[in-house]
Parts: sequence; structure tokens; C-alpha cells
Amino acid sequence: MKRTAVYSGTFDPVTLGHEDVARRATGLFDELIVAVAIAHHKTTRFTLTQRIELVQQSLADVPNVRVLPFDGLIMDFCRANGACAVVRGIRNITDFDYEAQMAAMNRKLNAQVETLFLLPQAELQCISSTLVREIAKLGGDVRGMVSPVVDRALHPVVQA
Repeated sequence: MKRTAVYSGTFDPVTLGHEDVARRATGLFDELIVAVAIAHHKTTRFTLTQRIELVQQSLADVPNVRVLPFDGLIMDFCRANGACAVVRGIRNITDFDYEAQMAAMNRKLNAQVETLFLLPQAELQCISSTLVREIAKLGGDVRGMVSPVVDRALHPVVQA
């Protein structure tokens, strides 16, 4: 039986921290579905289609990754896709507190799906999509925080 895990988020944009967590999770499962949230609750820098494409391009070299849009409850998405686990990246104690509460609630919704917490590599733990967007908006260099394809999307070349 294929072991499938889901790694969900808005990925606005996908960062090297996200990539690190996803790549490490692919070694633990037969398939990893990166579930890109529609994100009705917030305004995103990139459209859903753009976020899906950026995740696909950033993880194009990883054969056991699928990227799908998702809306609604993650436990419903897991059930619909036959997932046995949810992967969550945590950077610090604040993330852990929030994610532990979500994991407990998700367990109430579907006790068959485990939650697995992964920490990104130490040098990537300070990176957040929010900070990347802000730094890029102010013209800062985010090359050490995102893949080249995401950097190009954040800093499009203006044609004269």
C-alpha cells in the first residue's frame, strides 16, 4: 500500500525552508502531495495558479511530489487523496504551539491521519514567506531564501 503524506500551506511564495521540508518528507513517504491552499482568508502576492506553478518548478527534480490546489479542511483533503499523514514545517516554539493545537484538532477530525513535524535546516529556520515578500517588495535580495524561479517571479524584469 502506497504511503502518501500531505504538506499544505499557502506557499506565497514557496521558500527554501518549504523546499527543505518537502524534500526531506519525500524520503519518508512514497508520495508527497504539496497542497496549495486557495487562501480565501488573506490576500496573496501570487495567484493560486502562480503559486502552484512556482511549487512545481521549485520541486521539479523530486519525482514523488504532486502539487494540487486545496480548499476546505485538510483532513477532508487527506481522506480524498488517501493520505496517512500531514507534514508540517516548524521553525520555532511559536510555530510549534500553533501547529500542536492544529494537530490535536485534526486528530479529532480524523484519527487515522498522523501529523509529522519537521524542522528545516538551521540556516533556513528564520525564513518566512511574509518576510520574503516584504524584503522583495522593498528591493532586497532574497536569493538565499527562495529558488531562482521564485526570485525571478518576485523581481520580474521590466521591459522598456
